[in-house]
Amino acid sequence: MAGKVIIISAPSGSGKSTIINALMKEGEINMQFSVSATNRAPRGQEQDGVDYHFLSTEEFCQKIADGAFLEYEEVYPGRYYGTLKSEITRIAEAGSNVVLDIDVNGGIRVKKQLGDQAFALFIEPPSIEELRHRLSSRATDSAESIEQRISRAAYEIEQGKHYDARIVNDNLAEAIREAGNAISNFLKD
Repeated sequence: MAGKVIIISAPSGSGKSTIINALMKEGEINMQFSVSATNRAPRGQEQDGVDYHFLSTEEFCQKIADGAFLEYEEVYPGRYYGTLKSEITRIAEAGSNVVLDIDVNGGIRVKKQLGDQAFALFIEPPSIEELRHRLSSRATDSAESIEQRISRAAYEIEQGKHYDARIVNDNLAEAIREAGNAISNFLKD
């Protein structure tokens, strides 16, 4: 059945975007990526409307006031991320299931709102040290930003207990296979 929501959350650097992209490329699961909104600046080659809907802080706050978000979170001080209701509607009306790559608190809220229409999958790094290495090797964040992400990771990993399934990404090919199987099993119901 199309129109179900697949929530995928993880600490930054755990591989969730890589796993989602691999599953989308395989094309075996009827799902389309929901583009989240943020008030942060694009990194590297990120494009508006493709990687994120890049909004100013004022635009983001106005959309909050207008009730345009299914969920949103101030993930870091002054840094907002959210899922626009219009994205969910657009994808479901096109006959696909929706993939949300969202923060752990947003994932918990969406799961509570949607119940059995949503599947919440949490991707964990093999260790905090490996996570630090991955974030550093991306070379897209400052040392301060990396430390901020590391300090949040322990909290996020603890919140993973509220998810339907958890996968440790210590072997990317295995994590992709496990994620695909878990999502396929959910969509069969």
